[in-house]
Amino acid sequence: MEKKPNLIGNIYISHRAIASIAYQSALASYGVVGLAAKNLAEGLTQALVKDPILGVDVRLDAEGLIIDLYIIVEYGVRIKEVASSVAESAKYRIEQVTGMVVSAVNIHVRGLRVSDPD
Repeated sequence: MEKKPNLIGNIYISHRAIASIAYQSALASYGVVGLAAKNLAEGLTQALVKDPILGVDVRLDAEGLIIDLYIIVEYGVRIKEVASSVAESAKYRIEQVTGMVVSAVNIHVRGLRVSDPD
């Protein structure tokens, strides 16, 4: 939970809420087909229970938030451009919604998928 001081009191923002914003931002980006599991344990958990923040890891350090996104990219698009777009979109959206500083957004491309074989 991240604490944001306010004149009236405190605002607590959970890592899960921040991860949900990053997840939705990544899915809305051009060229992203989906998000992938970070590791084998998360992949097995996802098979049993559908988690809305699959493929997102949120950490906090002295400079701000560090977001790791594990994405699956559509075959045929420029991976570098898609990754850059996803990182900028996630950073902007999280900073806009929460008011917190995002120091880094790391994109991990876990695979390619052909969305339309025709």
